[in-house]
Amino acid sequence: MDCEPIAVLSDIHGNVRALDTVLAEIARRGIRRVVNLGDCLYGPFDPRPAAERLMALAAPTVSGNEDRILVGTDSASRTAATALSKVARFTRARLEPRHLAWLGSLPLTSIDGDALLCHGTPTDDTVYLLSRVSAGALAMRSGGDIDALLGSVAQRLVFCGHDHTPRLAVRGEKLIVNPGSVGCPAYVDDVPEDHVVENGCADARFAIVWPGAGPTPTAELVAVRYDAEAGAAEALENGFSDWAGWIATGRAEERAKKGGAA
Repeated sequence: MDCEPIAVLSDIHGNVRALDTVLAEIARRGIRRVVNLGDCLYGPFDPRPAAERLMALAAPTVSGNEDRILVGTDSASRTAATALSKVARFTRARLEPRHLAWLGSLPLTSIDGDALLCHGTPTDDTVYLLSRVSAGALAMRSGGDIDALLGSVAQRLVFCGHDHTPRLAVRGEKLIVNPGSVGCPAYVDDVPEDHVVENGCADARFAIVWPGAGPTPTAELVAVRYDAEAGAAEALENGFSDWAGWIATGRAEERAKKGGAA
């Protein structure tokens, strides 16, 4: 099993159109092993279809910071708390108790074979592992910073998300994989300071990892097209014009708007 390829998903944000397209591509490639790095449902869509897909998939899944917001266990300090609660209220109002119970059951980290799963870093789901904020955008962290955030992690594979940015890093014999976001290719945020994340196109992202390929595992960062315009239209109809722009274009040009920060 540990030699089987792994499909790594993260930051779905309730976007079932993107999720279904990614799952279809995973099936087309014959991949049976899937993991999910959290921020599953928080977003401007009806979250129930995505919740049903993920619960039925029963893949190893960790909680993201915005999963914790939905189940009321988030204690992170944000200056945009009121604006964030607009998205949280919208999402939570549409979820059934069993969906919330599933979110509440997710661990903050998990070990799957020789892989450590986390949303942000192994100790903090609100901190980017591979990225840092620089001049209002994201830049790659230095190797030393990554090593410090990894701490004593023993696994050869570390899967992380949170910043929606596809990245790979090799640290010694470790391969660190951020698959990017399935459902939200751009956003603005003010934690740890004001910044923009832009992947530049609307594609859904995931990663494929081959644990047993050579002395160091290997990975492919995958982008697939889906009906992002329909997703953007749903977000707009639900009152989230900022998210609609992010989803349709993969860009976050309206930097002052933090109403839907992801």
